[in-house]
Amino acid sequence: METFLRARRPEHKQQRYEAIRAAARELALLRGVRSVSLRDIAAEVGVHKSAILRYFETREEIYLLIGAECWQEWSTAVHAELEGATGARALAEGLSRTLAERPLFCDLLAHTPTTLERHVSPGAVREFKLAALDAVEALSALAVRVVPEIGEDRGFEVISAVGCFAATAWQVSHPPEALAALYAEDPRLAKVCVDFVPTVSRFARVYIAGLATGVD
Repeated sequence: METFLRARRPEHKQQRYEAIRAAARELALLRGVRSVSLRDIAAEVGVHKSAILRYFETREEIYLLIGAECWQEWSTAVHAELEGATGARALAEGLSRTLAERPLFCDLLAHTPTTLERHVSPGAVREFKLAALDAVEALSALAVRVVPEIGEDRGFEVISAVGCFAATAWQVSHPPEALAALYAEDPRLAKVCVDFVPTVSRFARVYIAGLATGVD
């Protein structure tokens, strides 16, 4: 725990940097990414908002950095999940299960292209993209190993498509409290609240099957 008011020593600056990212993660998990402001993060760390700006240019940059970490974490988890596995079902279920275990990542997937990449410098976007690409390329190679029928050049497409679909499916399957109450009252409306894991898994299986049979 921090015992200093102003981070001047290198180790204190690093400690403050990590505290900011940890606070941003925790708040996003509790409230959702869209609901967390820079002021909220500063209050959680126990500093003024101006202190945050010494480390990050915007709130969006913080979440882009966390998003890059989440891509790497997901890649590591999928590799562990699919060690020795083969077949489209195994790949689809492994991708969907590991995504469901990462609510912050799923939330960030939706906000990255719509807001986070639009309020930072090109350099920050480039850093994020390169880190995410490393993870996607590793996952792409894994997808081809598990399902060789899709072709060596289509693994990237599988991972990108599943990620894009999961971003929307997560938002739909995890409505805010007011909407959840509304769905509970009306079974007709409840149909729009999909079950995340089976929905993403089914999409992935169909998509993979299409590539394996040469459907473009």
